This record gives sequence, C-alpha cells and structure tokens, in this order.
Amino acid sequence: MPTPQEPTDPDHPEQPETPETAEKAPRSPDRRGIAVAAALLLACGALLTYGILDTGSEQADRESTVPTAAVTYEVLGEGTADISYRGDGTGDRAHVVKNTELPWKKTVDVPLGTSPVINITLGEKGGEASCTLAVRGKHVQRATASGPFGRTTCTSELPAAEAASGVSDAAR
Repeated sequence: MPTPQEPTDPDHPEQPETPETAEKAPRSPDRRGIAVAAALLLACGALLTYGILDTGSEQADRESTVPTAAVTYEVLGEGTADISYRGDGTGDRAHVVKNTELPWKKTVDVPLGTSPVINITLGEKGGEASCTLAVRGKHVQRATASGPFGRTTCTSELPAAEAASGVSDAAR
C-alpha cells in the first residue's frame, strides 16, 4: 500500500539529511569577523574625521610661522580715492578700499619675501594725492597722483625669510 506523501514546499524540497548535506548547509556569519570589520570601519572613519577637522589648525600654524614685517601705507590728500594694498597674509591678493575719504593710513604685516605695494586712483574730479610706504617705521617711498583718474603706486622689496632669519628682532 502506498504511503501518503506529505506536501512538499517547492522552495525547500525535502531531502534526507546526510553528513554531506549537513556540512553544506548555510552557516550564520561569524560574529568575530563582523566585530573586526566594524572596528576597522570605525577606525578609518575616526582617522578621516581627524584629518578633516585638523587641517585648519595645521594651515593656521604654517601661516603664523611665516616671518613678517610691519608695513605702514598712507595716502595723503583731499577728497576720495580708490586704494588697493597688499598685506595681512593674503599672499598676492590685494585688499581694495573704494571711494575712501583722504587722508587714509593702515599698518599691516607683510610676509617676508613678498613686495608691499599700494596703488591709488583718483576719481573723475581729480585732485592730488600721494602715497607713502614705510617698512618697520622707516620711510621707503613716496609718489604723487594728480588730475582726473590720476594713478600712482608705491612699492618696496622685503628680504626673503631666509636672509632675514639672521637679523635679530631688535635690529628690525
């Protein structure tokens, strides 16, 4: 007499369990491997975060260690002028001050090895204005602009940082 068959699940056909099929059965992932992978992932994330957050302080440290010289820019005259000058650790970028009432004066720190420079441009009404440049309190240059849209520039050379490192702060 035939034995009644039990219904079979098409996704999991019934097979008799033998030692070979028991070894091939899927295993759950090794928990130690997951823990090690998670720890490595966290360590990489922490290093990446530290690198991103610490970048700004390194940049500030490098900028603060560059030797500088105090440079005083001054524009004398009456009326207004457009002024551009280099300083305050901006490298080759100039600060621009538009339509400024004269007289005008500003002292900034300029990195050694760069040239301090100030440009003035008079407006449509013209007039007369002069720029002066002093490095560490010592007058270096003076130039005058006159007439409508008159222009002039004052500039100087600062020693390179290596050349100035032998000079004491008292001599500066």
